Amino acid sequence: MNVIVSNKYAAMLSNLNIDLIKSINGEFEVDELVAQFDNFFFNKMILDITAIKGYQDINNIQKLSFGMDMSKVILLLDDSQVVNSPSYLSELVSMGIYNFTKNIDAIAYLIDNPNSYKDVAQFHLLGNNTPPGNEGQSASFGGRNSKPRESTYITDNIGSPSVGGTRVIGFKDLTDHAGATTLIYMLKKQLDNHYNVLGVELDKEDFLFFNDDGLKSISTKELPQIIKNPVNNYQVILVDVNSNNDEELCTEMIYLIEPSTLMLNKMIRRDRNILDKIKGKKVVLNKSLLTPNDVKDFEYEARCSVFQNIPPLDDKKDQHRILDEFLNRLGFDKNKPTGGNRSGVRLFGITKE
Repeated sequence: MNVIVSNKYAAMLSNLNIDLIKSINGEFEVDELVAQFDNFFFNKMILDITAIKGYQDINNIQKLSFGMDMSKVILLLDDSQVVNSPSYLSELVSMGIYNFTKNIDAIAYLIDNPNSYKDVAQFHLLGNNTPPGNEGQSASFGGRNSKPRESTYITDNIGSPSVGGTRVIGFKDLTDHAGATTLIYMLKKQLDNHYNVLGVELDKEDFLFFNDDGLKSISTKELPQIIKNPVNNYQVILVDVNSNNDEELCTEMIYLIEPSTLMLNKMIRRDRNILDKIKGKKVVLNKSLLTPNDVKDFEYEARCSVFQNIPPLDDKKDQHRILDEFLNRLGFDKNKPTGGNRSGVRLFGITKE
Protein backbone atom coordinates (compact mmCIF):
# COMPACT_ATOMS: atom_id res chain seq x y z
CA MET A 1 0.00 0.00 0.00
CA ASN A 2 1.17 3.53 -0.78
CA VAL A 3 1.04 7.00 0.75
CA ILE A 4 0.39 10.35 -0.95
CA VAL A 5 1.56 13.63 0.57
CA SER A 6 0.20 16.42 -1.62
CA ASN A 7 -0.15 20.18 -1.82
CA LYS A 8 -0.05 22.09 -5.11
CA TYR A 9 -0.63 18.96 -7.19
CA ALA A 10 -3.33 17.39 -4.99
CA ALA A 11 -5.91 17.27 -7.80
CA MET A 12 -3.61 15.45 -10.18
CA LEU A 13 -2.38 13.02 -7.55
CA SER A 14 -5.95 12.19 -6.55
CA ASN A 15 -6.43 10.64 -9.98
CA LEU A 16 -3.58 8.18 -9.60
CA ASN A 17 -4.77 4.61 -9.92
CA ILE A 18 -2.68 3.09 -7.13
CA ASP A 19 -3.36 1.29 -3.87
CA LEU A 20 -3.48 3.80 -1.01
CA ILE A 21 -3.25 3.34 2.72
CA LYS A 22 -3.02 7.04 3.62
CA SER A 23 -3.25 10.45 1.95
CA ILE A 24 -2.58 13.85 3.51
CA ASN A 25 -2.72 17.30 2.02
CA GLY A 26 -1.04 20.54 3.06
CA GLU A 27 2.35 22.11 3.69
CA PHE A 28 4.51 20.45 6.33
CA GLU A 29 7.76 21.02 8.13
CA VAL A 30 10.30 18.29 7.52
CA ASP A 31 10.17 17.28 11.20
CA GLU A 32 6.38 16.90 10.95
CA LEU A 33 6.66 14.53 8.00
CA VAL A 34 9.39 12.46 9.62
CA ALA A 35 7.45 12.17 12.88
CA GLN A 36 4.16 11.34 11.18
CA PHE A 37 5.59 8.47 9.16
CA ASP A 38 8.09 7.16 11.68
CA ASN A 39 7.23 3.49 12.29
CA PHE A 40 4.43 3.75 9.71
CA PHE A 41 4.68 0.91 7.20
CA PHE A 42 4.11 1.73 3.52
CA ASN A 43 5.38 0.56 0.16
CA LYS A 44 6.03 3.91 -1.54
CA MET A 45 5.37 7.54 -0.64
CA ILE A 46 4.44 9.88 -3.48
CA LEU A 47 5.62 13.22 -2.18
CA ASP A 48 4.55 16.46 -3.82
CA ILE A 49 7.66 18.58 -3.29
CA THR A 50 5.51 21.66 -2.64
CA ALA A 51 4.16 19.92 0.49
CA ILE A 52 7.59 20.42 2.08
CA LYS A 53 8.00 23.85 3.69
CA GLY A 54 11.09 25.54 2.30
CA TYR A 55 11.58 22.86 -0.37
CA GLN A 56 13.59 25.19 -2.59
CA ASP A 57 16.30 25.16 0.06
CA ILE A 58 18.13 21.91 -0.67
CA ASN A 59 19.15 21.69 2.99
CA ASN A 60 15.54 20.91 3.89
CA ILE A 61 15.52 18.01 1.43
CA GLN A 62 18.76 16.79 2.95
CA LYS A 63 17.17 16.97 6.39
CA LEU A 64 14.29 14.86 5.07
CA SER A 65 16.74 12.29 3.67
CA PHE A 66 18.24 11.88 7.16
CA GLY A 67 14.86 11.06 8.68
CA MET A 68 13.25 8.91 5.98
CA ASP A 69 14.17 6.04 3.70
CA MET A 70 14.30 7.95 0.42
CA SER A 71 14.41 4.76 -1.63
CA LYS A 72 10.70 4.48 -0.76
CA VAL A 73 9.92 8.07 -1.80
CA ILE A 74 8.91 9.23 -5.29
CA LEU A 75 9.40 12.98 -5.42
CA LEU A 76 7.05 14.93 -7.71
CA LEU A 77 8.91 18.08 -8.71
CA ASP A 78 7.30 21.42 -9.49
CA ASP A 79 8.13 23.80 -12.35
CA SER A 80 10.29 26.25 -10.39
CA GLN A 81 13.66 27.21 -11.84
CA VAL A 82 15.53 26.33 -8.67
CA VAL A 83 14.15 22.81 -8.39
CA ASN A 84 14.76 22.16 -12.09
CA SER A 85 18.31 23.49 -12.10
CA PRO A 86 21.24 21.10 -12.67
CA SER A 87 22.75 21.90 -9.26
CA TYR A 88 19.52 21.03 -7.37
CA LEU A 89 19.04 17.78 -9.28
CA SER A 90 22.66 16.85 -8.72
CA GLU A 91 22.20 17.34 -4.99
CA LEU A 92 19.18 15.02 -5.05
CA VAL A 93 21.27 12.31 -6.68
CA SER A 94 24.09 12.90 -4.18
CA MET A 95 21.64 12.22 -1.34
CA GLY A 96 20.57 8.94 -2.91
CA ILE A 97 17.25 10.34 -4.10
CA TYR A 98 16.85 8.69 -7.48
CA ASN A 99 13.08 8.61 -7.95
CA PHE A 100 12.05 12.11 -8.96
CA THR A 101 9.84 13.24 -11.83
CA LYS A 102 7.80 16.11 -13.24
CA ASN A 103 5.60 13.64 -15.07
CA ILE A 104 2.51 12.51 -13.19
CA ASP A 105 2.16 9.48 -15.49
CA ALA A 106 5.65 8.25 -14.60
CA ILE A 107 4.75 7.77 -10.93
CA ALA A 108 2.91 4.47 -11.36
CA TYR A 109 5.87 3.13 -13.34
CA LEU A 110 8.39 4.18 -10.70
CA ILE A 111 6.43 2.41 -7.96
CA ASP A 112 7.24 -0.95 -9.52
CA ASN A 113 10.41 0.06 -11.38
CA PRO A 114 12.48 2.33 -9.12
CA ASN A 115 15.47 4.07 -10.61
CA SER A 116 19.03 3.11 -9.80
CA TYR A 117 22.01 5.46 -9.85
CA LYS A 118 22.68 4.45 -13.45
CA ASP A 119 19.31 5.89 -14.47
CA VAL A 120 20.04 9.33 -13.00
CA ALA A 121 23.83 9.54 -13.28
CA GLN A 122 23.51 12.07 -16.10
CA PHE A 123 22.14 14.62 -13.59
CA HIS A 124 25.00 14.13 -11.15
CA LEU A 125 27.54 16.95 -11.41
CA LEU A 126 30.91 15.71 -10.25
CA GLY A 127 33.88 17.77 -9.15
CA ASN A 128 34.41 19.29 -12.59
CA ASN A 129 30.70 20.19 -12.89
CA THR A 130 30.33 17.77 -15.77
CA PRO A 131 27.71 15.04 -15.90
CA PRO A 132 29.28 11.58 -16.22
CA GLY A 133 29.75 10.52 -19.82
CA ASN A 134 29.51 14.14 -21.02
CA GLU A 135 33.11 15.23 -20.62
CA GLY A 136 33.73 18.11 -22.97
CA GLN A 137 30.18 19.36 -22.66
CA SER A 138 29.04 22.04 -20.29
CA ALA A 139 27.23 21.16 -17.09
CA SER A 140 24.33 23.35 -18.13
CA PHE A 141 23.04 20.43 -20.23
CA GLY A 142 22.75 22.86 -23.08
CA GLY A 143 26.35 22.91 -24.22
CA ARG A 144 26.63 26.70 -24.05
CA ASN A 145 27.80 27.53 -20.55
CA SER A 146 30.81 26.44 -18.54
CA LYS A 147 28.89 26.02 -15.30
CA PRO A 148 25.30 25.30 -14.27
CA ARG A 149 22.84 28.16 -14.08
CA GLU A 150 19.78 28.25 -11.86
CA SER A 151 17.71 29.27 -14.88
CA THR A 152 18.59 26.15 -16.84
CA TYR A 153 15.67 23.73 -17.10
CA ILE A 154 15.87 20.01 -17.25
CA THR A 155 14.11 18.08 -19.95
CA ASP A 156 10.35 17.87 -19.57
CA ASN A 157 10.53 14.11 -19.06
CA ILE A 158 12.88 14.06 -16.09
CA GLY A 159 12.19 11.09 -13.92
CA SER A 160 10.13 9.26 -16.48
CA PRO A 161 11.26 5.68 -16.97
CA SER A 162 13.63 6.81 -19.71
CA VAL A 163 15.02 9.51 -17.40
CA GLY A 164 16.68 12.28 -19.32
CA GLY A 165 14.19 12.74 -22.13
CA THR A 166 12.16 11.00 -24.79
CA ARG A 167 14.01 8.92 -27.36
CA VAL A 168 12.97 10.20 -30.76
CA ILE A 169 13.93 7.59 -33.36
CA GLY A 170 13.50 8.50 -37.00
CA PHE A 171 13.00 5.96 -39.79
CA LYS A 172 13.66 6.85 -43.40
CA ASP A 173 13.19 4.76 -46.54
CA LEU A 174 16.26 5.00 -48.77
CA THR A 175 14.75 2.70 -51.37
CA ASP A 176 11.16 2.90 -52.55
CA HIS A 177 8.71 0.94 -50.43
CA ALA A 178 11.31 -0.02 -47.82
CA GLY A 179 8.51 -0.30 -45.28
CA ALA A 180 9.13 2.41 -42.65
CA THR A 181 5.39 2.93 -42.04
CA THR A 182 4.55 -0.71 -41.36
CA LEU A 183 7.79 -1.35 -39.49
CA ILE A 184 7.01 1.49 -37.08
CA TYR A 185 3.53 0.04 -36.56
CA MET A 186 4.99 -3.37 -35.68
CA LEU A 187 7.77 -1.94 -33.49
CA LYS A 188 5.25 0.16 -31.58
CA LYS A 189 3.09 -2.91 -30.89
CA GLN A 190 6.12 -4.73 -29.57
CA LEU A 191 7.37 -1.81 -27.46
CA ASP A 192 3.90 -1.16 -26.03
CA ASN A 193 4.40 -4.12 -23.70
CA HIS A 194 7.09 -2.28 -21.74
CA TYR A 195 7.24 1.39 -22.78
CA ASN A 196 4.98 4.37 -23.41
CA VAL A 197 5.30 4.81 -27.17
CA LEU A 198 3.98 7.19 -29.81
CA GLY A 199 4.33 6.66 -33.55
CA VAL A 200 4.10 9.64 -35.90
CA GLU A 201 4.37 10.03 -39.65
CA LEU A 202 5.20 13.34 -41.28
CA ASP A 203 3.07 14.86 -44.02
CA LYS A 204 1.21 11.66 -44.91
CA GLU A 205 -1.87 9.88 -43.62
CA ASP A 206 -1.07 6.18 -43.98
CA PHE A 207 -1.18 5.64 -40.20
CA LEU A 208 -4.93 6.24 -40.28
CA PHE A 209 -5.44 2.79 -41.77
CA PHE A 210 -3.90 0.95 -38.81
CA ASN A 211 -6.72 2.07 -36.45
CA ASP A 212 -4.24 2.64 -33.62
CA ASP A 213 -4.71 5.67 -31.37
CA GLY A 214 -0.98 5.63 -30.65
CA LEU A 215 -0.17 6.41 -34.29
CA LYS A 216 -0.55 10.01 -35.43
CA SER A 217 -0.31 11.63 -38.85
CA ILE A 218 1.07 15.16 -38.49
CA SER A 219 2.82 17.87 -40.41
CA THR A 220 6.56 18.34 -40.05
CA LYS A 221 6.11 21.64 -38.23
CA GLU A 222 4.02 19.92 -35.53
CA LEU A 223 6.75 17.45 -34.53
CA PRO A 224 8.77 19.87 -32.33
CA GLN A 225 5.56 20.78 -30.47
CA ILE A 226 4.90 17.12 -29.68
CA ILE A 227 8.47 16.42 -28.58
CA LYS A 228 8.69 19.51 -26.37
CA ASN A 229 5.16 19.31 -24.98
CA PRO A 230 5.54 19.76 -21.18
CA VAL A 231 2.89 17.11 -20.53
CA ASN A 232 4.47 14.64 -22.92
CA ASN A 233 4.89 11.35 -21.08
CA TYR A 234 6.23 9.33 -23.98
CA GLN A 235 9.40 7.38 -23.43
CA VAL A 236 9.78 6.67 -27.13
CA ILE A 237 8.57 8.48 -30.25
CA LEU A 238 9.00 6.60 -33.53
CA VAL A 239 8.97 8.95 -36.52
CA ASP A 240 8.35 8.06 -40.15
CA VAL A 241 10.16 11.02 -41.68
CA ASN A 242 9.17 10.00 -45.22
CA SER A 243 10.89 12.29 -47.75
CA ASN A 244 11.50 15.10 -45.27
CA ASN A 245 15.02 16.25 -44.51
CA ASP A 246 14.26 17.34 -40.94
CA GLU A 247 16.29 14.50 -39.48
CA GLU A 248 17.79 16.81 -36.86
CA LEU A 249 14.48 16.70 -35.03
CA CYS A 250 15.25 13.07 -34.15
CA THR A 251 17.79 12.02 -31.54
CA GLU A 252 18.77 9.07 -33.76
CA MET A 253 18.06 7.88 -37.29
CA ILE A 254 17.58 4.48 -38.89
CA TYR A 255 17.84 4.16 -42.67
CA LEU A 256 15.86 1.41 -44.36
CA ILE A 257 16.82 -0.40 -47.54
CA GLU A 258 14.76 -3.01 -49.37
CA PRO A 259 17.69 -4.87 -50.93
CA SER A 260 16.20 -6.15 -54.18
CA THR A 261 18.16 -5.44 -57.35
CA LEU A 262 15.43 -3.17 -58.73
CA MET A 263 15.16 -1.03 -55.59
CA LEU A 264 18.92 -0.78 -55.05
CA ASN A 265 19.54 0.34 -58.64
CA LYS A 266 16.74 2.90 -58.47
CA MET A 267 18.18 4.26 -55.21
CA ILE A 268 21.66 4.65 -56.69
CA ARG A 269 20.39 6.27 -59.88
CA ARG A 270 18.54 8.82 -57.79
CA ASP A 271 21.67 9.64 -55.78
CA ARG A 272 25.05 8.38 -56.93
CA ASN A 273 26.60 9.32 -53.58
CA ILE A 274 24.01 7.61 -51.38
CA LEU A 275 26.35 4.80 -50.30
CA ASP A 276 28.94 7.32 -49.14
CA LYS A 277 26.27 9.23 -47.23
CA ILE A 278 25.14 6.21 -45.23
CA LYS A 279 28.59 5.11 -44.07
CA GLY A 280 28.64 4.98 -40.29
CA LYS A 281 24.84 5.23 -40.12
CA LYS A 282 22.36 2.68 -38.77
CA VAL A 283 21.39 0.86 -41.95
CA VAL A 284 18.64 -1.75 -41.71
CA LEU A 285 17.72 -4.13 -44.50
CA ASN A 286 13.95 -4.44 -44.31
CA LYS A 287 11.66 -6.89 -46.09
CA SER A 288 14.90 -8.65 -46.88
CA LEU A 289 15.33 -12.23 -48.11
CA LEU A 290 19.11 -12.06 -47.93
CA THR A 291 20.98 -14.83 -46.17
CA PRO A 292 23.76 -14.00 -43.68
CA ASN A 293 26.32 -14.59 -46.47
CA ASP A 294 24.34 -12.31 -48.79
CA VAL A 295 24.42 -9.60 -46.13
CA LYS A 296 28.21 -9.87 -45.91
CA ASP A 297 28.42 -9.47 -49.69
CA PHE A 298 26.11 -6.43 -49.49
CA GLU A 299 28.29 -4.86 -46.79
CA TYR A 300 31.42 -5.44 -48.87
CA GLU A 301 29.96 -3.94 -52.04
CA ALA A 302 28.20 -1.05 -50.33
CA ARG A 303 31.14 -0.36 -47.99
CA CYS A 304 28.79 -0.01 -45.06
CA SER A 305 27.75 -2.19 -42.15
CA VAL A 306 24.22 -3.53 -41.72
CA PHE A 307 22.72 -2.94 -38.28
CA GLN A 308 19.91 -5.46 -38.71
CA ASN A 309 18.57 -7.73 -41.44
CA ILE A 310 14.78 -8.00 -41.12
CA PRO A 311 12.81 -10.43 -43.31
CA PRO A 312 9.23 -9.88 -44.51
CA LEU A 313 6.97 -10.16 -41.45
CA ASP A 314 3.26 -10.63 -40.85
CA ASP A 315 2.05 -7.28 -39.49
CA LYS A 316 -1.06 -8.94 -38.05
CA LYS A 317 1.05 -10.70 -35.42
CA ASP A 318 1.76 -8.87 -32.17
CA GLN A 319 5.21 -10.33 -31.59
CA HIS A 320 8.22 -11.13 -33.73
CA ARG A 321 11.39 -12.45 -32.16
CA ILE A 322 13.62 -10.72 -34.71
CA LEU A 323 12.07 -7.35 -33.87
CA ASP A 324 12.86 -7.96 -30.21
CA GLU A 325 16.46 -8.66 -31.26
CA PHE A 326 16.46 -5.39 -33.20
CA LEU A 327 14.96 -3.42 -30.29
CA ASN A 328 17.35 -5.03 -27.84
CA ARG A 329 20.29 -3.91 -29.98
CA LEU A 330 18.83 -0.39 -29.93
CA GLY A 331 19.03 -0.45 -26.12
CA PHE A 332 15.49 -1.47 -25.20
CA ASP A 333 16.60 -4.06 -22.69
CA LYS A 334 13.05 -4.99 -21.69
CA ASN A 335 12.48 -6.37 -25.18
CA LYS A 336 14.78 -9.34 -24.69
CA PRO A 337 14.29 -12.05 -27.33
CA THR A 338 12.75 -15.17 -25.80
CA GLY A 339 12.36 -18.68 -27.06
CA GLY A 340 14.00 -20.34 -29.99
CA ASN A 341 17.67 -20.97 -30.61
CA ARG A 342 19.88 -18.04 -29.61
CA SER A 343 22.78 -19.25 -31.74
CA GLY A 344 21.73 -17.04 -34.63
CA VAL A 345 19.02 -14.93 -36.23
CA ARG A 346 16.30 -16.97 -37.90
CA LEU A 347 15.83 -14.94 -41.07
CA PHE A 348 12.83 -16.98 -42.16
CA GLY A 349 11.46 -17.68 -38.69
CA ILE A 350 8.17 -15.95 -39.43
CA THR A 351 6.55 -19.22 -40.54
CA LYS A 352 7.59 -20.87 -37.29
CA GLU A 353 6.54 -18.15 -34.82
